[in-house]
Amino acid sequence: MALFFSSPTRSLLLFFCFFLFVIRLSYADDASHDGDSPKSPGCALPFKLVKVENWVNGVKGETLSGMSARFGVLLPSEAEKGLRLSAVFSNPLNCCSSSSSKLTSSIAMSIRGDCSFTEKAEVAQSGGAKALLVINNEDDLAEMTCEETSSALNISIPAVIIPKSGGDYLNKSMANGQKVELKLYAPTRPIVDYSVICLWMMAVGTVICATLWAEFTAPEESDERYNELSPKENSNAAGDAEQEIININARSAVVFVLTASTFLVLLYFFMSTWFVWVLIILFCLGGVQGMHNCIVTLLSSRCRKCMEKKMNLPLLGETSIVSFVVGCCCLILAVFWIVYRRTSYSWIGQDFLGICLMITVLQVARLPNIKVAAVLLCCAFVYDIFWVFLSPIIFHQSVMIVVARGDNSGGESIPMLLRIPRFTDPWGGYDMIGFGDILFPGLLVSFSRRYDNATKKTLSTGYFLWLISGYGFGLFLTYLGLYIMNGHGQPALLYLVPCTLGICVILGMLRGEIKDLWSYDPDAPSSKDSGEA
Repeated sequence: MALFFSSPTRSLLLFFCFFLFVIRLSYADDASHDGDSPKSPGCALPFKLVKVENWVNGVKGETLSGMSARFGVLLPSEAEKGLRLSAVFSNPLNCCSSSSSKLTSSIAMSIRGDCSFTEKAEVAQSGGAKALLVINNEDDLAEMTCEETSSALNISIPAVIIPKSGGDYLNKSMANGQKVELKLYAPTRPIVDYSVICLWMMAVGTVICATLWAEFTAPEESDERYNELSPKENSNAAGDAEQEIININARSAVVFVLTASTFLVLLYFFMSTWFVWVLIILFCLGGVQGMHNCIVTLLSSRCRKCMEKKMNLPLLGETSIVSFVVGCCCLILAVFWIVYRRTSYSWIGQDFLGICLMITVLQVARLPNIKVAAVLLCCAFVYDIFWVFLSPIIFHQSVMIVVARGDNSGGESIPMLLRIPRFTDPWGGYDMIGFGDILFPGLLVSFSRRYDNATKKTLSTGYFLWLISGYGFGLFLTYLGLYIMNGHGQPALLYLVPCTLGICVILGMLRGEIKDLWSYDPDAPSSKDSGEA
């Protein structure tokens, strides 16, 4: 079967993409802000994200985001009960001394200034304002804390801070003499969003599909005429498939993780828009190849005759017409995703390309035994924990989280992850899982299936069902940790390695098969004989 890309090119491309997948972790963007423990009774309120709806001369503008203060009173969580009042600038603008502006029954607006937030709130409250809106000097959400020495207990109005970008929009409208009205409310995030369940199903489904892919796409036994007419072609195809397999050994596993660490540090220090664009292009090339491989394999397994018509093309040589058409369609889809990658629906194309790529990678890269799996997964286990939790000790930031979010990439995000929007979260955002959190455990799950088939184990007596269940439970623990740690990025392998490799080792010891699993050689004559017996 002639494919759109040659076998050597495909193997090199997939291996390079597999190398890039270590830049990942499971996390949720737009994490909620519950803050630290309060300093005094008057500073006991939790930080809450606040929606700031606005109307300029009666025309509704884009809703802004803000952050509530530790002091004052809580805002309502429902939009219908939100505080809607006219906005008035304080005078002086920093609201650090008694205002000469009439603030009665209004929302007082001020800039950050030099005085404390509680002093601003006291001035606004004494002037009759019903709420305080502070515009930050920076284009981000700061936290409105209060001091132990302040009289925060006397403040009975809500206070909110918004970034400079949103404040500039309101400033210009009010400076032009336009009437501005604001509504403040703080929607509550759901404890569990449906997106987490969908992402869990996508990750587990990808591992199951990749593991069973060879069985799903095996040629139908009834296609005897094709087998009789072209035995030579079948043998050549089988030979090509064997040449495409990349068997991972213990040394390459260690080198892989060390190289990935070096690459991660380089990304941390030299992340830029152009570099992210390189990753985007590599992702699309790998995604196109993965999608092409999946579609063509499915078509050829169901309809051998449709792959017989060939055509000669420059550089590609003799290629199946169906393979060429599928490849062109895959390229068009990838280009479409690049053009519309910032739209609300771009996650669909990204996930589809990513899943196809991971399925193909798990067909190419294989673990020969548990010894290599233990080296690879244990190194990745340490890698994950260090770069997420311990790297702040050296770099003052979590290197993995900074790189995964693309903080220094000019607004571009690294696409090496599956993401899905939060459907029921009023704040939107995405839940995400990196490719590596699927590929690393997926390699072990795929090995368990091959081992079960070679040793003639059933689903109940084999390892595959136990490991896929452990993988699903490990993902559950990952998202539980994400919730407990208030949205802080989680090193998923911290949970996945014990729930997959740990289960495999314990089960092998209980069954007395750990020695065979540890030194298993799929190419040994004994292994082949046991698989054919």
